[in-house]
Amino acid sequence: MGAAISFSRVRHWESCKRAGTLLKRNERMQLGSALLFLFLHTFLSTIPLVFASQDEPFTLRISCGSREDVHTLNAFWYRDFGYTNGRFANATLPSLVSPQLQTLRFFPISDGPENCYHIDNIPAGRYQIRVFLALIDDPYLASAPLFDLSVEGTLFASIKPGWTGLDEQSFVEAIVDVTDSSATICFHRTGHGDPSILSIEVLQIDYNAYYLGKSLGTNVVLRPVRRLSCWAEDPMFDGDMNGVHWGGNRFWKTITFYPTGDYQVISTKNVIAGTSISPNFYPQALYQSAIAGTDRESQLSFEIAVDHSKTYSLWLHFAEIDPEVTKEFQRVFDVLINGFVMFKEVDVIRLTGEPYAALVLNTTLSVIEKSVKITLKPLTGHAIISAIEIVEVITAEMATSLDEVSALQTIKTMLGLPLKFGWNGDPCVPQQHQWNGVNCQFDSTEGKWVIDKLMLDNQGLRGFLPNDISKLRHLQSINLSENSIRGTIPVKLGDISALQVLDLSYNEFSGTIPESLGALKNLQILNLSGNSLTGKVPATLGGQHLHFNLTGNNRLCGNLGLPECGPHQSVGAKIGIAFGSLFGPLLVVIFINCWWKRRQNILRAQQLAAAMEAPYAKAMTHFRDVQLGKKR
Repeated sequence: MGAAISFSRVRHWESCKRAGTLLKRNERMQLGSALLFLFLHTFLSTIPLVFASQDEPFTLRISCGSREDVHTLNAFWYRDFGYTNGRFANATLPSLVSPQLQTLRFFPISDGPENCYHIDNIPAGRYQIRVFLALIDDPYLASAPLFDLSVEGTLFASIKPGWTGLDEQSFVEAIVDVTDSSATICFHRTGHGDPSILSIEVLQIDYNAYYLGKSLGTNVVLRPVRRLSCWAEDPMFDGDMNGVHWGGNRFWKTITFYPTGDYQVISTKNVIAGTSISPNFYPQALYQSAIAGTDRESQLSFEIAVDHSKTYSLWLHFAEIDPEVTKEFQRVFDVLINGFVMFKEVDVIRLTGEPYAALVLNTTLSVIEKSVKITLKPLTGHAIISAIEIVEVITAEMATSLDEVSALQTIKTMLGLPLKFGWNGDPCVPQQHQWNGVNCQFDSTEGKWVIDKLMLDNQGLRGFLPNDISKLRHLQSINLSENSIRGTIPVKLGDISALQVLDLSYNEFSGTIPESLGALKNLQILNLSGNSLTGKVPATLGGQHLHFNLTGNNRLCGNLGLPECGPHQSVGAKIGIAFGSLFGPLLVVIFINCWWKRRQNILRAQQLAAAMEAPYAKAMTHFRDVQLGKKR
C-alpha cells in the first residue's frame, strides 16, 4: 500500500509542478503549501493503516480448481494457479460446513503417487493449515477416495472410510511451525481412488498457541482430533462466534453424545473474562454455556474415540457461569483421564479469581487404549465443563538435505522423468511415501535424510545426466541402465566417494570414460556396456575387487584387459593426422590424374617416333626439308 501511495503522490506532485510554471510566484507558493499539507495529511493518515495491518495475521485461502477468485459469505478465496499439478473438476460438497465452492482439484494416478501444494512467501510463524475434502461431481463415482496427507514432510492425517456426510470429517487440519517462508502440503495415494481437494486454508495463529512445554519442544505437528463444546446451537467456527483471528478459525462441534451421570445444560449472556487473550484467543461464546452435574453424586464422564498408542494433548475449558456459585469452595472437583487423577481439587473461582472467567487446563499423555475417558468427580457441589479439545501430538519428520532435493529435481528435469513418478515434496518423508526410484537413510551426524541409492533402470529416460548428480554425495549405488540417456558421462561422478555400484549400461553415452572415475576407491561394480564410448580407459580405474563390463562400445583401449592403445600423439601430430585424413584422398586423385596424363603423352610420343621410321614417313620428311630450303 505504501509503495502505491508514494507513486501516486509523485505523479500528482509532478503534474502540479508543470502547472505551476504558468502561475505567479505567490500563487506557486500558496500551491506548494497546500500540496505540503496534502502530502502530510495523506502520509500521516496511512500510518494507522500500516500498524493495523501488522496486527492482522497472515491469511491465505485457495479455492482448489478455480480459475477465478471467489467470494463466499465470510471469506475470500484465491484462484488456484501455480501451486501444483493435477486436474480441475466440478465439486460435490460432502458436508454443510464445507465452504460453498464449486470446483476442486484431483490427482489421477497418471500424475504420480505424490502431489503437493507448494505455497511461498509465508511469514515465519505458527499456522493452522486446513484442507477441505470434496467429491468429483460424477454420478458414476464408485466410492469416496481415501488417501494420506502430510505437511512439511510429516504425515498428519489418513482419510478413512465413511468420511462423507460427517461435519468433522469433511476436513483435516494441522498446527505447524513455518520457518523457511514456505509451506508444502502433500497428498499421497493409498490405492483407493484419486485424492480430491476442495480448498486449502493457511491461517497464522499466535506463535505460542498450544504450547506444550520444553519437554516436547517445538519440533512437533499438532492434529486436532475433536473439539466439543456445550454450545446449544449448531456446530460453529471461531469466525461464527466472533473469535479473534490470531486464534485461527477452529471448528467446534456441539456435544451430541451425553455424559454418563445426571446433568443439566446451563448458559449465560454475561461477559466472560480472560477469553480472547494470548496465546490461544478462544471466543467468548465458548464459555457462555456449560454442562453441569445436578448433585454431588453426579460424576460427568465423556468417552471419546481416538487411535491407540499415540500421544495426545487435552485442553479442558471451564467457566463458573452458575449464578448460585459465587464464592470459592462452593464447587470443587477432580479431573480424571482414563482413571488417573490429572487435576486435583479444581475450583474455577479460586483459580480465576472471579465468576464468569475462563479457565483452561492442559495435559499431555500417551494413550494406549482406543479412547480417552474424561471424568469429572465432584468433591464439593457438582462438576461443570464448557468445552473439550483433544489434539494429537506428532513428532515432526526431519527433512531431506536441501542440496540433495535440489539435485534430484535437476535430474528429474534433465532426464525427463515420467509424470507417473511424481517426485513432489520431500523424497524421504513421510517415510511411508518415499519417492519411487530412490532409497533413503538417516544421517545422524547432519540430522537429515540423505539418498544412498538411485534406481531408475528401464524407465524410458531421455536427455543428459547432469553434473548435479554429484550433490548426492552419499550415494552408494547408481543404476540408470536400459534407458536412452545420451551425452558424456559426468566428470563429477568421481566426487561421489562412497559410490560402490555404477551401472550406466545400455544407454547412448558417448565420448571417453572420465579420468575422475579412477578416484572411486570404493567402487566394486562398474557396468558401462552397450554404449558408444571410445578412447583410453583411465589407468587408475580398477582395483582388485572391481567387477566390470565394458563390452559393446566402439573403440575402448588400455586398461582392464582391453587392447593396447596406439602411441601417444602430440597435438600437432593429431592435427596433421586430421589434415591427412581430409586431404589425403584428394592428393591421391590429383596424383593419379597427373600420372595418367603423363602416360598418355608418352604413348603419343612413342607412336610419333615409330611413324617417322617408316619409308613413307622419311620421304615426307625429306620433301618437307626441300620445300623449306627453297623458301630460304
